[in-house]
Amino acid sequence: MQDKKLVCKDCGEEFEFSEAEQRFYQERNLSEPKRCKACRDKKRANNEKNDNKKYAA
Repeated sequence: MQDKKLVCKDCGEEFEFSEAEQRFYQERNLSEPKRCKACRDKKRANNEKNDNKKYAA
């Protein structure tokens, strides 16, 4: 297995999907990431912010 180059569906930038990451995803039966790390982090932060709004009194 070799490192793969993937394209982020949000920003369109190419990012590396390393051999170790591929094994990690494969062991857990996960599909390949569709977003680069920066966009995943941004999406996660946005989701957490929205979740906090749901539970605000």
